[in-house]
Amino acid sequence: MTGSGYDFWLLDLDGTVLDVERSYIHETMREVGHRLGHDFSAREAELLWYGIGNARETLLAGADIDADRFWRTFHAVEEPDSRGRSTYVYDDAEAFISQVEAPVGVVTHCQEYLTLPILDQLGIDDWFETVVCCDDETGWKPDPNPVELAIEEMGVGRNGHAGAMAGDMPADVRAAHNAGLDGIHVSRPDRNWEGDRVLGDRRISALTELPG
Repeated sequence: MTGSGYDFWLLDLDGTVLDVERSYIHETMREVGHRLGHDFSAREAELLWYGIGNARETLLAGADIDADRFWRTFHAVEEPDSRGRSTYVYDDAEAFISQVEAPVGVVTHCQEYLTLPILDQLGIDDWFETVVCCDDETGWKPDPNPVELAIEEMGVGRNGHAGAMAGDMPADVRAAHNAGLDGIHVSRPDRNWEGDRVLGDRRISALTELPG
């Protein structure tokens, strides 16, 4: 066990380890809206992208857009190369992962057809012991199943709170708690999460605030 008191770490991906340029969000949602016959504003595009609070559900309901149809269209628009070119790694995430001695894994809602090529394109696919992409089979955070799958694939045991999960969304913290782990909320300074209070075991603005 490291000096942090944890012998493994799980991280969310988008908003925690990496993020995308705002221009990509706006362009992608503009095309999604075009295919759905609805014009999303820049603010609406960001709310839909990040899923802040219940904004995504509220926006789609207000526009009379079926959620399944939205996601089918969204996944048809996105492709790995353009997403990867617009993606950047947080400096603090690179610094933390490079110096932490414990195994590190990822549990993300980003789909596998995007996630794996993007990690390869960024040259960070070897940072992680495992990458679990949530889907209907594995479950979606805050369901503990994808977290437990990552723990199993990493080959690490759990005695008490031997592991922790860090992420920027309420679902990350809740998934950690549901799987019996400590949940750490990564509150990025440039984010304005609305309508949903995150109750983590610890709140940080950068991963370098965590002991390695």
